[in-house]
Amino acid sequence: MHSKALCILLLLCVLFSMHAVAQLDKGQGDAALVEAAIEMIAENAEDEEIDYTTLFDDLIFLLNRPINLNNCTKDDLSSLVLLNEIQINNLLAHIEDNGKLITIYELQAIDGFDLKTINNILPFVKVNRDFEALNVNLKEVLKNGKHELFLRSQLILEEQKGFSPIDSADLAANPNSRYLGSKPKFYTRYRFKYGRNISIGFTGEKDAGEEFFNGSQEQGYDYVSAHAFAKDLGVVKRLAIGDYQVQLGQGLTMWSGLAFGKSAQVMNIKKTAQVIKPYTSVDENLFMRGAAATIAIKKLEFTGFYSKKKIDANISVADTSSQEVIEVTSFQQTGFHATPGELEDKNAIDEAVWGGNIAYKSRKFSTSVSVARAVYSANLNRNLQEYSQFDFSSDENYNYGLDYSYVFKNVNLFGEVSRSQNGGMAYINGVIVSLDPRLSVSVFHRHYDRNFQNLFSNAIGESSRNVNENGLYVGATSKINRRWTLSAYYDVFQFPWLRYRTDAPSIGSEWLAQLNYRPSRKVEMYLRARRELKDENATGITEGINYLVDRRRTYIRYHTSFSLNDAVKLKSRVEVSEYVLGENAPEKGFLVYQDVSYKMTALPLALSFRFAMFETDTYNARMYVYETDVLYAFSIPAYYYRGTRMYIMARVKLLKRMDIWLRYAQTYYDDRSVISSGLPEIQGNTKSEVKAQLRIKF
Repeated sequence: MHSKALCILLLLCVLFSMHAVAQLDKGQGDAALVEAAIEMIAENAEDEEIDYTTLFDDLIFLLNRPINLNNCTKDDLSSLVLLNEIQINNLLAHIEDNGKLITIYELQAIDGFDLKTINNILPFVKVNRDFEALNVNLKEVLKNGKHELFLRSQLILEEQKGFSPIDSADLAANPNSRYLGSKPKFYTRYRFKYGRNISIGFTGEKDAGEEFFNGSQEQGYDYVSAHAFAKDLGVVKRLAIGDYQVQLGQGLTMWSGLAFGKSAQVMNIKKTAQVIKPYTSVDENLFMRGAAATIAIKKLEFTGFYSKKKIDANISVADTSSQEVIEVTSFQQTGFHATPGELEDKNAIDEAVWGGNIAYKSRKFSTSVSVARAVYSANLNRNLQEYSQFDFSSDENYNYGLDYSYVFKNVNLFGEVSRSQNGGMAYINGVIVSLDPRLSVSVFHRHYDRNFQNLFSNAIGESSRNVNENGLYVGATSKINRRWTLSAYYDVFQFPWLRYRTDAPSIGSEWLAQLNYRPSRKVEMYLRARRELKDENATGITEGINYLVDRRRTYIRYHTSFSLNDAVKLKSRVEVSEYVLGENAPEKGFLVYQDVSYKMTALPLALSFRFAMFETDTYNARMYVYETDVLYAFSIPAYYYRGTRMYIMARVKLLKRMDIWLRYAQTYYDDRSVISSGLPEIQGNTKSEVKAQLRIKF
């Protein structure tokens, strides 16, 4: 790496940080809070393929339609994802005992609400003493409903192997050696919303390489999703038709869609289930397709759901005469259908899922019983290994569970227990305690049997699936004073059975500590350290049984963000990483970047720019970094090897109801001559992408 350029960029980050502390307190942009929340979740997930559209959708909606704290429910406050159960209960109890709030800053008199918490929720809430009852009738809905239409296109500029010329004879010999369709990726989304009560919309997506209005996709998009959703219509609390999500309890028995795990927000260890939600994302697997409804009678809620859709699978046995699929070896999750082989797996079998939930809910106590059953039109016969021999491998499964939550003063107890058809058990229990206005503690215990089987389980754990794990998590947040906050967690876990690349029972741990300094509302910086320790097979074993060694990952980060004035915002980061397997030499990484956001006051134009420099010894030392992107799109690439990355994005407001986003990003490697492998392979050391998006509101 060019050492002089690296030193200059690092020096600029430090100088900007020093200058930021001296700035006056004038507040920060509301949209930046949304981006910061998603960035925190995304980077801890360490997966650039996860789709965060639904979360972004929820928070952006709340920016435009803030919750009236004097006229809201426990479910409304839970949807913020910024308040825990204790804070919600204390707020509702305060209003019940003392009457409606007069000002938002009256929250300071409520246990659990300090200035930082109030500032975090401020863009998403309001205080209005008038009762705001929506008159949900057809005339009112059509008159005051809001429409949004998004059109997006993106393209990799360099030639990828899958799109390169090939001799017809070679293509005939290997038809999967090239993509069938065109280079651009297309996205269309329409949504009609009336307050929080009505949502109707559809989404279409064509991935790069997929055909579009020709060949296998004569009807256009490879993936199309549509939904109609209604809420709070008399006794009908929720109603979904089309594509939707089901979220119950703490995620052990049923949780479709995105779920969050451990993060620097150490008190957010409890999940907030929204039961039924409309599905607006483009992940082609994590949703239900059919109908669902919740009926509320006083403190009781009755939910039922049914879903049936085609899913991708690797076909192993089929009836040649009827073309009926009899057996598959796995379910495909990529959603890509750009080659003949991928098209063979598309919509290979049917998946039918149905179930229900009966819940009792009061302000302090809630409990529910859930059941879910999944049936497939073909038998799943996995190629099971010794470590995976207890995985689901059949054509049907059912799960049932019980969850609870109880708030007593400043203590919140919660948990769930679930059982699968084969007798496998899983349970979790947790507690969140506000010991003092300046100190909160969370404890979370989990136990997942090695034979617990549930393809729709999405509870918090170290592994990607809730199986073969015991763990204990302890977190704490200390508000040292109005400027300094210290957060930390320690998680110790055990895997009683074998795992992938771990040929024996194993143990591990993870800890994170973060110190935040916020001298004013417009300036914030933090220092974070995180280490993960796990057992893994040693490398280089040629004979005998593999033995386990420690695998350690360590990350240290310094980050600062601030506003120079109302038009210019700056963010700087320096991060180092280290990966060590056993007695092998450490594999290290380094990253530094500078962001500049500029919003013109004289023109309807906003600009975002980043320049980053990175160097890692190997892919193992990679670092994931959230990037600003067009609305409802996400870029969370892994930075590894040696090079630079930059992007620039412009948002232009052409008319009152029309916005355009243009984005250009490029990664340059100075130690590579080939990028990626397989069909995405690029012969060269640069990868460039352009993206354009149009939004029309009417």
